[in-house]
Amino acid sequence: MAVDDVDGTLAAMGPRLRAAREHHGATLTAVSCATGISQSTLSRIETGRRKPTLEMLLHLSKEYDVSLDELAGTAPAPAAKARATAPLSFGDDKAVLPLTRYVGGLHAHKHVLPALKDPPARPRQVSHDGYEWLCVLYGRLWLALGDQDLVLTPGEVIEFDTRTPHGVANAGPGGPVEYLVMFGPQGERLRPRTLPAAARGTGDSNTTERAAVTSGVACQ
Repeated sequence: MAVDDVDGTLAAMGPRLRAAREHHGATLTAVSCATGISQSTLSRIETGRRKPTLEMLLHLSKEYDVSLDELAGTAPAPAAKARATAPLSFGDDKAVLPLTRYVGGLHAHKHVLPALKDPPARPRQVSHDGYEWLCVLYGRLWLALGDQDLVLTPGEVIEFDTRTPHGVANAGPGGPVEYLVMFGPQGERLRPRTLPAAARGTGDSNTTERAAVTSGVACQ
């Protein structure tokens, strides 16, 4: 394996380790106590700011009950009808479809929360380094952000520092919830662009259309 491939594999382990920890239902504090790896080191590994050592990976693999191949993304694909882009599944039945590679910079995912039969409990909150941008596509999403409780509907967008405790849930019976997440593990943010002055109010449909394409990120 080339050096670049090794670096890429190690960099991609951070989000997989975070997903494995969340699926395991463990906090950074609990994992730190069980493995002897400091919370700050675990956080830096999960956000891609530090490469894990083999010793760390062995401890974490044992703690999360997953293989090193699974953490490295080199485990053999399941036989028959397997899809490389199959959504990841979590303990709360949430499905997550990665839209970008976890090698650095902004990460994009599509999340789907299943429909509920009973009223939901307040979402469990977590906090970690980074910055997040969230856009609801379908349904009603309950976002518990610090002491605030917000219900977001289709087309609504919110951004926040992920060091603020946060958690999400389906806001109630009626159907699933679909939403997009853009996450900057090192605090990266989206950079909306303003329409050039020459393109505003000119009546030139071609100019306006070209400007709209480059005007930043919009949630339809």
